[in-house]
Amino acid sequence: MFLLYKGQTILEEELRLPLTNRAFQYNDGFFETIILKEGKIRFWPEHLERIKEAGEVLGLELPALLFSDQFSKMVQKLAQENNTGALARVKLKIWRAGEGLYSPQTDETNWLVTAQAATVPATTPFKVGICQKVRTIPSPFSSFKGFNSPVYVMASREKVYRSLDDLLLLDPAGNLAELTFSNLFWIKDQTLFTPALETGCLNGVLRRRLLRWAIQNNWEVKEDQFKPEVLKSAELVFAGNVTGLRMIEAVEGERTGTSFSVLNRIQEELGF
Repeated sequence: MFLLYKGQTILEEELRLPLTNRAFQYNDGFFETIILKEGKIRFWPEHLERIKEAGEVLGLELPALLFSDQFSKMVQKLAQENNTGALARVKLKIWRAGEGLYSPQTDETNWLVTAQAATVPATTPFKVGICQKVRTIPSPFSSFKGFNSPVYVMASREKVYRSLDDLLLLDPAGNLAELTFSNLFWIKDQTLFTPALETGCLNGVLRRRLLRWAIQNNWEVKEDQFKPEVLKSAELVFAGNVTGLRMIEAVEGERTGTSFSVLNRIQEELGF
């Protein structure tokens, strides 16, 4: 597999990172998962927003190349070299360069891009439970994807153990936050609901795009702290990330609203 490392295309076996690498030692960086469909990056403006936000929170000097038209072309070329086909899963990892202990020697960054063929995501309604083992950890870092993700790992282990499709994560106060791999949404009376960022949920790229879509279509949008019971009266409950939207048909065995027509409209207008 070919990689894009600091702007240079190399073979996977040529990648050499030192033991002092700060991503390995201190999780001092972040990553973005990107979908490339038919040569076009999906929701790229929202990805750039989150990249900038993460860089500001971590105090990183982001390479100007990432924000140029050239970067998109380099990603497209990488996908072609890896024969990904029409649908590719691209991962951009950015971390602080240099060595040092907790005090960095520099705020400059190194970065790496991988591109692999992606499978078409499942669209059938799925069943979820409420995670019992862990809860989200609200912080300045929880709104973007960090290298250190034990909450999602432990929740995913519980999901497998309980033989569920996914789990709803709650915040420390017992409010709805997100799922292990996506943001959570529900609809009632032409109002789009989603947990507030204060719950520690990811400020997802799809989340940004969907909230803008709702406002542009004169829907009411409510971001707040909600208990799980609110899902019982929803007309539609669904999960969403850059790969697509998927309806939730049951939470802990209790059926939820499943308005297929509304979900189909959203998917079509968002370009899935």
